[in-house]
Amino acid sequence: MIRQFEQLLLNAFQLIEDGFNQIFGNRWNPWYQLGALSFYFFWIIIVSGLYLFIFFDTSITGAYESVQSLTLGQWYAGGIMRSLHRYASDGMAITVTLHLIREFSLGRFRGARWFSWFSGVPLLWLLFASAIGGYWLVWDQLAQYIAEVTSEWFGWLPVIGDSLARNFVSTKTLSDRFFSLLVFMHIAIPLFLLLGMFIHIKRIKLAKTNPPKGLARGVLAALLLLSIIKPALSMQQAELSLLVTDINMDWIYLNVYPLLDIWGAAYVWLLLVGISTVLAMLPWLSPEKSDALRVAAVNPENCNGCSWCFQDCPYEAITMVDHEFKKGHKQAEVDADLCTACGICAGSCPSATPFRHVDELVSGIEIPDFSIDRLREETDRQLAHLDGNEQIVVFGCDHALNVKTIADRQTAVISLPCSGLLPPSFADYISRKEAIKGVLISGCSGEDCFFRKGSDWTEQRFHRQRMPHLRTKAGAEKVQIFWAGPREEKKLDQAVDRYRRELREAHPHAGDPSSQPKTKEISNV
Repeated sequence: MIRQFEQLLLNAFQLIEDGFNQIFGNRWNPWYQLGALSFYFFWIIIVSGLYLFIFFDTSITGAYESVQSLTLGQWYAGGIMRSLHRYASDGMAITVTLHLIREFSLGRFRGARWFSWFSGVPLLWLLFASAIGGYWLVWDQLAQYIAEVTSEWFGWLPVIGDSLARNFVSTKTLSDRFFSLLVFMHIAIPLFLLLGMFIHIKRIKLAKTNPPKGLARGVLAALLLLSIIKPALSMQQAELSLLVTDINMDWIYLNVYPLLDIWGAAYVWLLLVGISTVLAMLPWLSPEKSDALRVAAVNPENCNGCSWCFQDCPYEAITMVDHEFKKGHKQAEVDADLCTACGICAGSCPSATPFRHVDELVSGIEIPDFSIDRLREETDRQLAHLDGNEQIVVFGCDHALNVKTIADRQTAVISLPCSGLLPPSFADYISRKEAIKGVLISGCSGEDCFFRKGSDWTEQRFHRQRMPHLRTKAGAEKVQIFWAGPREEKKLDQAVDRYRRELREAHPHAGDPSSQPKTKEISNV
């Protein structure tokens, strides 16, 4: 049932993301930058919050007036900063929530990724606690409503008690010192949130915490425009002797507060704690399938200690240790608890080359269930079935679009767990075949790689910006890269047609049958 729900959400996300790609392009698509946008919103909140703090009066009588002075008397700066602070907070809540739902739809909470998922759940509580505390500081009627309802809500807990909770909103106990405590908490909780955010990405190498500059500027401009058009305003000043009956509800952060009036504190606690518990336990409630690819394995006989796999692993699952039997040398070591079996390390290994004349091709590091030897066998098998004058080979990714839909007598297709598993030497190997006119490498968009860095590292390898890279002239001339999402089959068809047209223009006699090698020669590869 969980996997069916995942697939339903994934289909919805892919449909929406495809539409956004048409507008923003892959690089600026905000759906691919939800985590980075959350960090970005956080820094906007911090900067705007520091400005507001400079002018904020922490006294019980001055808090409301200082906020009003900022909002109305200093509308051109303080007012915009207050609105920016408010809308960036809302934006962060939205992107964090969508990020969680999207990661769930992609199944990126299982296996080695459990830590990032599990550590993200407490961040939701810290985020909402920080925002609700900020509303309290304004000390208007909305703040009074929040204070009264929150005190009753927490008063249900035995460790706090109703009488103790009500002391926080009593005219006798509400003092300047109490407001100073609220300010301290509003500063301390975001600091804990920031610490938790960095713990959240601890196991991820080169985590994306900044959106592309163009997207960041666009988001900031939109927030500023919204702040000018619809500034954040206060309600009337809080008065504890009066009952608040009408408020401007913030449905983003205060969505459970109406439930407190309908259900009561006990059921709301049950709901929130229940949801949090289920979210935290999802990696174990719906574990990785038993037939999932096994984690990377190191073969010391073929590991020369180059450390390329160590540099390329997106999840810091590889470390370099003393070699088992080569004195003074290093070898890779894989932490099974961190490995996602993406195969990016196999694509970086210099010994993963099909040119080696051995009965069984074994590289220094590889995925046991998708070995380099298996890749060579599959490649040779696909080449043997090709025929015609415009033969090309297309490598795809299991998590991107389905390349198998374009397979025909002139198009061989091979789908990999990740495009990063493909060593550039395989493109050299295939390109040396005269009958093969080109090699097209496809996979996830670089901004939305399922394994984070597979597309980036592949592109850099094939552009000779990262080791290992293409070594033959044929490989450099015949290889082309095309990134596409799961619903962009039409774009792939167009890319293949365009690629064939470019190859024909570059080699005008390629279609002459007399210039082609015999099919028999191809089948003997």
